[in-house]
Parts: sequence; C-alpha cells; structure tokens
Amino acid sequence: MSTVTTDRGTSTPPAATAGAARSRLPALLLGGCLVLIASIAVAVTIGPADIDVSDVWTTLLSRVGLAEPTLSVLRDGIIWDLRLPRTLLAAVCGAGLAVCGVVMQSLLRNPLADPFVLGVSSGASTGAVLVIVLGVGSGVLSMSGGAFLGAVASFALVLTLSHTLGGTTDRVVLSGVAVMQLLSALTSFIVLTSADAQTTRGVLFWLLGSLANASWSEVTTCAVVLAGTLLVCSGYARSLDAFAFGEDAAATLGVSVGRTRVVLMSVTALLTAVLVSSVGAIGFVGLVLPHAARLLTGPGHARLLPVSAVAGAVLLVWVDTIARTVLEPQEVPVGVVTALIGVPAFVLILYRSRGAQ
Repeated sequence: MSTVTTDRGTSTPPAATAGAARSRLPALLLGGCLVLIASIAVAVTIGPADIDVSDVWTTLLSRVGLAEPTLSVLRDGIIWDLRLPRTLLAAVCGAGLAVCGVVMQSLLRNPLADPFVLGVSSGASTGAVLVIVLGVGSGVLSMSGGAFLGAVASFALVLTLSHTLGGTTDRVVLSGVAVMQLLSALTSFIVLTSADAQTTRGVLFWLLGSLANASWSEVTTCAVVLAGTLLVCSGYARSLDAFAFGEDAAATLGVSVGRTRVVLMSVTALLTAVLVSSVGAIGFVGLVLPHAARLLTGPGHARLLPVSAVAGAVLLVWVDTIARTVLEPQEVPVGVVTALIGVPAFVLILYRSRGAQ
C-alpha cells in the first residue's frame, strides 16, 4: 500500500482511512444506540410529574405483558400516553431528517442542502393552512393530512419545473428555492388575511415545529416510512459515493444517474412530507448532522447513513426535552431550539472544515 508524501510529512493513504472508519463503525453504532436508549429513558422522566427511570421500564414491561402493572393509572398514563410517544417521535424525526440531509447533500452536491431545499416543508405548511384556515377538505382531511398532500404536491411541482429547465442538480435546487418562496408567501398571505388571532398563533407555533400532539399512530407511521427510506438509501450507498465525483463520473462508474436521483429524491421527499405533517417544520437537523457525522465516519455512505440517523435521533430527543421544559409550563417551538443550537454548530463545522483544507 502506497502513501502520499508531502512537504508536511507522510499522510495516511485513503484506503487506510476508509478501513479505519469501517473498523470503528460497530463501536460507533453500538455506543450511539446505547446513548439513544438511555436518552429516551431519561428524557421521559423529565417534567413536572415525579417519574424516574425505573417507572419507565415498569410501564414498558407491563404494557408488553412481561410484568405486573404497579404504577397508578395517572403515572402510567403520563408515561405511556404522553411522554413516551412524544420522545420516540422526536427520535424518529431526528433520524429521518438527518438521513434526508445526507442524501440531499450527496445528490445535489451542495453542502447547504437539507430536507427542505425541495420546497417540501413549505408545501406541507401551505396544505395545513388551507385545511385549518380556509376549511379546504373540512371533515375529510385533518391538518396532518393536508400537510402531507401539500408536501407531495409541492415536490411534484419542483420535479416538473426542474425537468422543464433541464433536470440538472442546480436546476433542482433553484426550482426548490422558487417553489419554497412561492408557497411561503402564499401561506403568509392566507394566515394574515383569513385567520383570527388564536388560529394564527396555533398555526405559527406548529410551523416552527411542535411534538406536543404526538401519538402512537404517528410514531408507527413515521417509523415505518423511516425504516423503508433507510433501507432504500442504504441499498444505493455505493451510488451516493459515486455522486461525490460528479454525475458524469458516476455514470462512467455504471450508476444510472437519472433513476438513482428520482428514486432517492422521491423516498426522501416522502419521508420529509410524513415527518413535517406530524411535527411541523424543524430546521438545521438535516443540515448540520451529516457534516458532524462525516467527522466520525468519513464520506462513505454505508457508514454515514446509520451514524447520522442515530446522531439525529439523540439530538432531537434532547432538543425536544429542552423545548418543553426550559420555560415550563410554556413550550418553546422545537424549530427555534434547533436553530439556536444548529447555527453555532454549523459555523464551528465550517471553521473545522476550512482548517482541514
């Protein structure tokens, strides 16, 4: 194995770096999963009700029939019906947003791309506002249903617009930005002209991200879509690696560029739509986590995808815990907390990346 010698000394060959990253993967995933489990167990105990970790395990075991219920109905309900689904939904959403960020940044070859660059978040917001404020589909669609349909419609609009403009990655990004701005303006117009003060406050709070209404059905739906998306993206890990060298190089390496882009953009847009319809728009998770995970795993997507998912889950569990407790009994929108944490973290990552060049 050859090494590269420069005036600064002998550098580590790329193959050795990749091998070291692969050897660390089991330890990273095991440690990350243990941290995630501990984070969920501890986060459920934080709040006004006096609950400890043993109560959480007691509730879990009793619910699956492995132990007798010993907690009061009230304490059991707080854990099972309120805090646990909310914390698990935070973990699933954090993992999903991080995975979408990894795929978007690789496909579009843009380090600033995140799950909302395709206008999916703005479409979900518009769909939710149409249902809540204007009553479109009233009695048939819920706010989440309207958000999902809006997200899917906006993604279809971005694909159509980018295709007519040539279908290149820069056209996809520009089309996403254009659709995002259009739908954001439409959402603001509807809210300002048609909603009362109470409705406006509720819509704006949801648009900034909220897990207050988490339910087990939402946890199940988001987890199933996340698992499917992660499975598909992992199957395209080598193709994503090839995209790092550009579309022409990827095609030379045997990658079907057009099909790969359509499949991966579709599944990540679907996952983003499901997540946004459940919890609103939560930014910076998909932008920052992929960069942070690359510092641990390197650029290989077979390693980057699972590590980013675990890191995103841990991050959003604690972000939501902070959001619901820092100004108790008032909640802070989750998107506000992710922005406050994400901006300085992203600046730090940029500085570290500049120093490594």
